[in-house]
Amino acid sequence: MPKFPLVAIIDNDDSVGWAVARLVGSADRSVLVFPSAEEFIQSDQLPNTVCLVVDVQPPGMSGLQLQSHLVAAGRHIPTIFIIASADNGTRALARELGAINVLDPPGDQALLTLLKEIRLILSPRD
Repeated sequence: MPKFPLVAIIDNDDSVGWAVARLVGSADRSVLVFPSAEEFIQSDQLPNTVCLVVDVQPPGMSGLQLQSHLVAAGRHIPTIFIIASADNGTRALARELGAINVLDPPGDQALLTLLKEIRLILSPRD
């Protein structure tokens, strides 16, 4: 597995995860896709992750639970949530937990714009 600054995509739908990964990769970012929050946490990539793009409702640990877990552990990773159908309360909670933004799918252009805006946070790939 890579050991450099990367964007981690967490989505249990392979086609969505890889589509987002291709999009993020087109912005010259290193990307890994994880099918669940648990697999991301258990991987050795947590210290290398400079940004998360997370489905808010994967099976198992939700994206919001992942964000709470990371914050409680002192890890403040810029996070972008992708929410297919969520009420304003879920969106507000995601922002309270530190989400940079909450996007509706497909959100391709919005995601690329966000990656450009947080370019100072993200280190270029070496």
